[in-house]
Amino acid sequence: MTPTITLSTEDYQALLAEQQRLASQLRLVTVERDLLKERVDAFLHRLYAAKSEARANPAQRDLFLNEAEVLAPNGAPIAEEATPEAVEVAGHRRQKRGRKPLDPHLPREIVRHELAEAERICAHDGTRLVEIGAEISEQLDIVPQQVRVIQHHRVKYACPCCDESIRVTPAPVRIIPKGLLTETALAWVATAKYQDSLPLYRQAALLSRFGGDLSRNTLAASMVRVGDAVQPIINLLRDHLLDADLILGDETVVQVLKESGRAAQSKSYLWAQMTGSGPPIRLFSYTPGRGGTHAQPLYDGIKPGAVLMSDGYEVYNAIAASRGAIHLGCWAHARRYFVEAEAAIPKAARGPEQLATQFIAAMGELYAIETQTKDLSVEQRGQRRQEQSRPVLVKIEALLLQHLHAVIPGSLLGKALHYLSSQWSKLIRFVDNGAWPIDNNLCENAIRPFVVGRRNWLFCDTVAGARASANLYSLIETCKANSVDPYTYLVDLFRKLPTAKTVEEFEALLPWNLDALTD
Repeated sequence: MTPTITLSTEDYQALLAEQQRLASQLRLVTVERDLLKERVDAFLHRLYAAKSEARANPAQRDLFLNEAEVLAPNGAPIAEEATPEAVEVAGHRRQKRGRKPLDPHLPREIVRHELAEAERICAHDGTRLVEIGAEISEQLDIVPQQVRVIQHHRVKYACPCCDESIRVTPAPVRIIPKGLLTETALAWVATAKYQDSLPLYRQAALLSRFGGDLSRNTLAASMVRVGDAVQPIINLLRDHLLDADLILGDETVVQVLKESGRAAQSKSYLWAQMTGSGPPIRLFSYTPGRGGTHAQPLYDGIKPGAVLMSDGYEVYNAIAASRGAIHLGCWAHARRYFVEAEAAIPKAARGPEQLATQFIAAMGELYAIETQTKDLSVEQRGQRRQEQSRPVLVKIEALLLQHLHAVIPGSLLGKALHYLSSQWSKLIRFVDNGAWPIDNNLCENAIRPFVVGRRNWLFCDTVAGARASANLYSLIETCKANSVDPYTYLVDLFRKLPTAKTVEEFEALLPWNLDALTD
């Protein structure tokens, strides 16, 4: 027989209160467990899953940095190995693939293959055969690096009548006085490291196979000195960049081992700036930190009313506000938060009804409009944005306001919604001008070669090395943006920079003035 327990009203109320407290704690623990599980799933996804954010919709491809797919003609292969030739086949036409011709601008060395004298006789009447032409085939030949020594003989002169007048031909001015490497060698090392991401120790090993026994320290010291020598050109590039109507900015981490007062594990930063109008410029700057005191000087001198495109980092807000700039938000960054939130959803539960997927689809509509208008004039693109993009923004805003406070702020979806809300006023500005970009992907593309190189060389040894690297990256990426071969440009620049004295002479050494440089 179960005993009967009699509770007073006060005890009963206390028991109910305790039950409610435990239920509330259980809900809190459940929410914390779900948030932690979501964070673990997101971490595992970043660690092991594919990094691409691409979706099946081809209209969104330009959002996710798949430039090769966007720029290739419809249906064309990304890289051809043969020249297609149409062939008639019963029932259909197909493409017959032949060998792709070699570059006609490459130098040719002709090797003649002739029949022996005894074989130049006609088998029918014994007449000697005469040459009527040749069948030509081509092979690509590669000549390895040629390492040589340039000996400079500075002729000495003396008076034959006395010993009082002896003159020596002065040494030519060089970008590195008394430097061991020629201008072409310096350009080769710079492009190998900063364009091809080949660390200096690998370059030293490669050169040693051809007789160039140089230490890694020698190459590193040469890069530091030449990187410092091109500072006048970097200053001119900065003047042009700050004079642009549209500037895009971003930053990434770089590690410097030997920096006064800081541990080797400390994070330093490389800031990327690029023009969205005027001459294409890609400028990189090293700073020991990421705060406003480091970033603000990089934008000193921009024009009032200029346009700044960046991600949501708060420092850029202060830069735009203090300089009267129009600040644009990046839709690629906003979308990335929703991609992470969607990735944390179990695959079985994913579908178009998921809130993150709805936002991604709506943003995809914006990018589909951008893809359709990329070949239109600025005025036409601006009009199309007003007619088509603005209604999509209204739809996204309504969805945002409906769910902003209905999702746990600490969840991935909550973070995505609050980021979108905080950036909303900047995100919608692109529709006001057809010349303004919808995202900061161009700047991310510009900074990517540095990120790729960092995986190989890992860190900078000194602050001087970091600054020199930033300068040389700036020159190489600006050359690429202007369709100029970086090696050719650096060779000419290193030869002519020591003799430049006036502003006009320095101006003639900028990458888009390569024709004047090579005259």
